[in-house]
Amino acid sequence: MIYDIAIIGGGIIGLATALALSEAGVQSLIVLEAESQVAAHQTGHNSGVIHSGLYYKPGSLKATLCATGREQLYTFCTQHGIAHDRCGKLVVATDDGELPRLQALAERGRANGLAVIELRGEELQAYEPHVTGIAGLWAPETGIVDYTQITQAYARDVQSAGGVVRTAWKLTACQRTPATLVLESAQGEVECRALIACAGLQADRIARLCGVEPGVRIVPFRGEYYELAPEGRGLVKNLIYPVPDPQFPFLGVHFTRKIQGGVEAGPNAVLALRREGYGKASFSSRDVWDMGTYGGFWKLAQRYWRMGGGEFYRSFSKYAFWRALRRLTPDIEIDDLIPAGAGVRAQALAPNGQLVDDFHVVDAYRMIHVLNAPSPAATASLSIGRYLAQHAASQFELKQYG
Repeated sequence: MIYDIAIIGGGIIGLATALALSEAGVQSLIVLEAESQVAAHQTGHNSGVIHSGLYYKPGSLKATLCATGREQLYTFCTQHGIAHDRCGKLVVATDDGELPRLQALAERGRANGLAVIELRGEELQAYEPHVTGIAGLWAPETGIVDYTQITQAYARDVQSAGGVVRTAWKLTACQRTPATLVLESAQGEVECRALIACAGLQADRIARLCGVEPGVRIVPFRGEYYELAPEGRGLVKNLIYPVPDPQFPFLGVHFTRKIQGGVEAGPNAVLALRREGYGKASFSSRDVWDMGTYGGFWKLAQRYWRMGGGEFYRSFSKYAFWRALRRLTPDIEIDDLIPAGAGVRAQALAPNGQLVDDFHVVDAYRMIHVLNAPSPAATASLSIGRYLAQHAASQFELKQYG
């Protein structure tokens, strides 16, 4: 069988794209996932936050897709009976130096259509009784959910519409014929007329495997979490965040209530030595070689070595992690922190050492490669999927969109 479209990657973006194509009437499609289950990596290790869109530059693809995708996601959860909670989050300034950034964040949020509420220090406790700060922002649109459940629901809907989702299928080669692409794997061949690659941590390698120069290199950053012991969970009602540093794409350690129960604290952002390296001892000589031989990595390291060293220290020091969290909730005790899981973020890095901040897509003949899909990709997955499906309609001249 020759499929009209094959999608590489069974994470939330790959399956949201497949769902959008299915809804448009494309039945001859297949999703190919290397792992034994969907949502195995970035999606399955996600913190579970439905982002409001507070941080993103107004008019950017991130801001636009987050605004529409957030509401689409809430509706999808309601229609499919997936547990979620539009609980809101609190961003807290703890010193005077953060106030200009907090004000800029409020203005950005309003420009993105959010109903943010500015708070004085004494008003913070009405939202989070154990928080200490001098000012804050309340973002009521923020919520929590389990993104693995959402991705599984996407997969079921794709299959119900006639699409195929195949797991344990790892791409090893891509051959071009005059009219098709032949995708090779140890599990057999798949022939298709067009390809959309949403390969996350392996996105740049999949592009090169398909004969496409990605223009960026994926650098993995591990985010490590603690969970609050039962006696410490009462310190957090919903979500508590610090004021982010706009120089970095990471939000700093924070508190997140989980939809399944309990509270997570984290993550940090430590350079991972393996792309799927969820443990501190995880190491891949190939992945380290790829970073070490990339000029963009050394330019990044030269610029941020001090911050990177601090993240490594916090990775191995529970005390340092605790001190960072105490800035938000001074009542927390170090014994309230229990080591929990970790996730790895696929961060695209440009040759000039700049971290790619927005979504980054590269087109090629009969191919679309998603090279960077940072947060809020999970929140915006439905709108991203429809954006990519519309792009595919133009790129591949799909009759279903005519």
